[in-house]
Amino acid sequence: MTHTPLPEFTHERVEVITGRRSGLVITVALHSSVLGSALGGARLWTYPHWSDAVADALRLSAAMTLKNATAGLDAGGGKSVLCLPPGTVLDADRRRAAFLDLGDAVASFDGLYRTAEDVGSTTEDMLVVSERTSHVVGLPDAVGGSGEPAGPTSLGVYESVRATLERVTGSAEVTGRRITISGLGQVGSRLAVRLSTEGAVLTVTDVDPAKRHLALELGATWVEPGEEHRVPADVFVPAGIGGLLTDEVIDALAAAAVCGPANNPLADHSGADRLAARGILYAPDFVVNAGGVIYLDSEAKRLSGREETMTRVAAIGDTLRRLYDDAEAQGITPLAAAEELAASRLAAGARVPV
Repeated sequence: MTHTPLPEFTHERVEVITGRRSGLVITVALHSSVLGSALGGARLWTYPHWSDAVADALRLSAAMTLKNATAGLDAGGGKSVLCLPPGTVLDADRRRAAFLDLGDAVASFDGLYRTAEDVGSTTEDMLVVSERTSHVVGLPDAVGGSGEPAGPTSLGVYESVRATLERVTGSAEVTGRRITISGLGQVGSRLAVRLSTEGAVLTVTDVDPAKRHLALELGATWVEPGEEHRVPADVFVPAGIGGLLTDEVIDALAAAAVCGPANNPLADHSGADRLAARGILYAPDFVVNAGGVIYLDSEAKRLSGREETMTRVAAIGDTLRRLYDDAEAQGITPLAAAEELAASRLAAGARVPV
């Protein structure tokens, strides 16, 4: 059996524990606290082997450093991953135990890492985490928290899609544009509803066949998972789990651009160059999907009112436009331009962690 190879280790601290209550392997990865206390969600997901979950935590936490830096936040990058062995289904008691265990692990970082909900976890799970540590954001609205960040995330993705359409078609208008969404989770489904309302021609898919009902409600075309990249589109939106854009998928991709919220959609970093060689515009995921962390960080630190925060989220589209301009001027990919922006901020903005 082969497992996902570990990425380059550039992290400040990584803890891998077996939860004393749940028995689950839990990884908390702090990649960087250069810009401040790290912020990144807690993913609950099934992995073939616990080492695959560790590898995912390392990659995701490094991506959070890039995301938070390019978003202009005084926040570093981190991530938590709770590993479910294949076939494991958590009952209510064991799920609660798992997030109590996570709370203990987060508490051990003494404020250098703040967690939040992510794929597979919820704001209610974060309420459980808060029983063990105060270093958690995105608690339910009912207890005075900031609530679910999928709405702000989807707004940032929407504005990114408009900026990308403007680049490849000459207009940011959504009406009549062919858009394919791969993944109809919290963010992908919200995006699909908004784009449909504005007259986009949608093709959608999800690994969960039950999501097909949304396609019917929206009048979108449903395709089987694994075939969506072959559908001609103005913009292809990866909105599920990462690693979708393998060399084979990129070579068969029938879209003018890729712009979506999935973390680490490129199976290999070189995929950005491969897309560019085919003339396909690539919007860096950590720029596109930053709406959630902008919202959570702002709410947690009470930096601004909610309306002002959402204005900042909407400005992600303008950030992407600048990156497209920079990439064209320098003859590099938008991914390289975004990485340069993050690196310059990290180099210039070192702060005492809070």
